[in-house]
Amino acid sequence: MSTPDPDDAALRRLLADPAHLTLDLRDATARSTKALGLRHAVVYLVDIQQRRLVPQTAVAPALPVDGSLAGWAYRTQSLRVEESRTGGGITAWFPLLDGAERLGVLAVDECALTASSLTRGRALASLLAMVITSKRAYEDSFVLRTRTERMQLPAEMLRALLPPRTIGDGNVVSTAVLEPAYEIGGDAFDHSLTDTTLHVAVLDAMGHDLASGLTTTVSLAACRNARRIGLRLPELVRSVDEALSSWLPDKFCTGVIAQLDLVTGLLHWVNCGHPAPILIRDKRLIIDAMEHDADPPMGMPSLLTSQPRRTHEIALEPGDRVLMYTDGVVEARTREAKLLGLERFADYVIRATAGGELAPESLRRLIHSILDAQEGRLRDDATLLMFEWRPPPKGGRRFPRPLPD
Repeated sequence: MSTPDPDDAALRRLLADPAHLTLDLRDATARSTKALGLRHAVVYLVDIQQRRLVPQTAVAPALPVDGSLAGWAYRTQSLRVEESRTGGGITAWFPLLDGAERLGVLAVDECALTASSLTRGRALASLLAMVITSKRAYEDSFVLRTRTERMQLPAEMLRALLPPRTIGDGNVVSTAVLEPAYEIGGDAFDHSLTDTTLHVAVLDAMGHDLASGLTTTVSLAACRNARRIGLRLPELVRSVDEALSSWLPDKFCTGVIAQLDLVTGLLHWVNCGHPAPILIRDKRLIIDAMEHDADPPMGMPSLLTSQPRRTHEIALEPGDRVLMYTDGVVEARTREAKLLGLERFADYVIRATAGGELAPESLRRLIHSILDAQEGRLRDDATLLMFEWRPPPKGGRRFPRPLPD
């Protein structure tokens, strides 16, 4: 008969105490680290543009996502180990994950790594990820430490409504980025999962000001409201038309709204005056696969025509990725003041997605390559959303789905 581990008893006491739910992140990290019998741990969260890992629970320098072992753990969502830079011993870098969403990394310092300490480090990373996820929606300390610039009011309004950057389960992962991160005005994305369907949307309102942000906000809310009462895709888009024409009759919004059947891989979408999505199959771009004449933008213009919204469909193959984007991406300019254009954008996509990386990392690299080509500044909002359908092989087991809130 095995003897209970005293550290396990300490952890049980910590979790049983209701006060642990109200601890700030620094105290939660310190107490959980001690309860698990680990020497020292530091939480690093990624900044809004995914360029730096910023320490949250200790005084330490920020680390680059590109060019550090901590960044490697973040980019690959895997454990990395190195000699400790202070006090000897070993530092293990664990990814901090909220489901498919990358939050940052956890540094655990130990005199030596053992199977037991690695198990405890993973447990600590999982516990702290839950603490971060439960608190970051209402604790401004997370925001203050992960922003490098002042956020403009339209961007603040829109970002308050956005879902997590990445969502997913065993069948699909969807991930998105928005730039300029602190100055977005009219762009937004949305993605959501049910047991059978992935819902995605990319929206782009006319203009680049607070009114544009309000237009997108109404469109996003109308889309979610219709989705949550079970409306089919054409009726869902119609509800956005009616909301905009009622509340903002002089505004309109382009967008692509899509639904993916997670079992069959059948994708349905409506294109409302927006650039066509791009299909990525076997690391190759099939640009014209989803090319169709677009319907009018959402809002009053659509109500002035008697033509119904058209729904398109395509059967995805396992491993396919679909990339949706706003026109601010292809209208970006290079350092030579040349338009990026669809052809050059396609080249960026090929290079960013050909490395076999996880979808969130491919998209991070893609937006950074576009930003770096024009010295970090975009002339217009640019939104990218990419989802990958990856069903289990026939006869294989399905991954457990997350429980509903």
